[in-house]
Amino acid sequence: MSDRGFFGDYGGRYVAEVLRGPLEHLEAEFQKAMADPEYLADLEAFNREYIGRPTPLLPAGNASAAIGGADIYIKLEGLANTGAHKINNAAGQALLAKRMGKKRIIAETGAGQHGVATAAACARLGIECVVYMGEEDIRRQHPNVYWMELFGAEVRPVSSGSRTLKDAVNAALRDWASSWEHTHYLLGSALGPAPYPDMVREFQSVIGRETRVQLAECGGIEPDALVACVGGGSNAIGFFEPYLEDSRPILLGAEAGGRGPGEGNNASRMTGDGKVGVVQGYKSRFLTDEDGQVLPTHSISAGLDYAGIGPQLADLGESGRIRFVSVRDDEALDALKFFARKEGLIFAMESAHAGAAAIVLARDLGPGKTVVVNMSGRGDKDIFISAAALDGLSWRSFLKEESEGEAGSEKGRSRELEA
Repeated sequence: MSDRGFFGDYGGRYVAEVLRGPLEHLEAEFQKAMADPEYLADLEAFNREYIGRPTPLLPAGNASAAIGGADIYIKLEGLANTGAHKINNAAGQALLAKRMGKKRIIAETGAGQHGVATAAACARLGIECVVYMGEEDIRRQHPNVYWMELFGAEVRPVSSGSRTLKDAVNAALRDWASSWEHTHYLLGSALGPAPYPDMVREFQSVIGRETRVQLAECGGIEPDALVACVGGGSNAIGFFEPYLEDSRPILLGAEAGGRGPGEGNNASRMTGDGKVGVVQGYKSRFLTDEDGQVLPTHSISAGLDYAGIGPQLADLGESGRIRFVSVRDDEALDALKFFARKEGLIFAMESAHAGAAAIVLARDLGPGKTVVVNMSGRGDKDIFISAAALDGLSWRSFLKEESEGEAGSEKGRSRELEA
């Protein structure tokens, strides 16, 4: 847990006075809920009956043999309902909001998986849902927009700034400042002002706790390394949580190396040019200019192009407990293909960054060691990105034919109506 909202020098609650009361109230309600057996029983039932927990831990024998190094195991968070780890936090916070008597939930989303998870949880619990999403992310992740709306959520496009996740967060915070009495802001990653980093880590720690039990059931395996992708950091901190106080295993976070070094080409906060600053209510490491303004970022993955990192991860990286590596777009695409062909798994583009880092680490550690990688989500949502990158000409031809076919069908229907 944090120390009054801080992890070392990072964290805190740097917000306008209008949000201090709501955050203090939320912290008190969260602490009461986590000590209430009835709430914990409801959460456990939701996890089991709706999310489908525990998610499997897969021995990746084919991949391990092909690499010729350490044995790789894959935690299949992509098999959770809604397709990613995001539902773990959405469930915990949505149940908390219902307990608090909130009638409306708002959220931000980048890759769309948090938005989908929030919309699904709200549909299940009968709560109104609004999701803020940058226009650029809407363009890149339109399938998830469709799913959110199918669940009954209102998706509000954000056209300011870079039109990505950081701008969606800003829009959600503005909404919450004026509506908190009846609205809960369901923040999706282990960042933001306290108590969100503690809350999100707690709800996501189910991933690491399950992994530890499952490894013990596989003959008492003690892992040599755990690997997770890191955008804001919710899947990573939840995966690593049971091991944070131990000296081993190696904890490795894979950041978005994008196109490579240089301003606007990546989202590498810990391995690149991240600077200490205060953004969106908390202190951490961010990609900013000399005036403290947030810089543009790039990643093939819409979920990893956030300019900041969760404060606990920043502190653990600074202390050396968590190591960070930068994974380029092309390396993530290679990992996507590798695990698809060797294990029949389609990693989300975010998770493929972790997969790429795990391949390198498994080779380095060698035989007789064990590496566990968190497949934080499935790659269905990325079809417009991965197909364009890996099968560009064929994919563009398909889209063109579909577009022309739909246009022709519309013309035909119009002529029928005119007749």
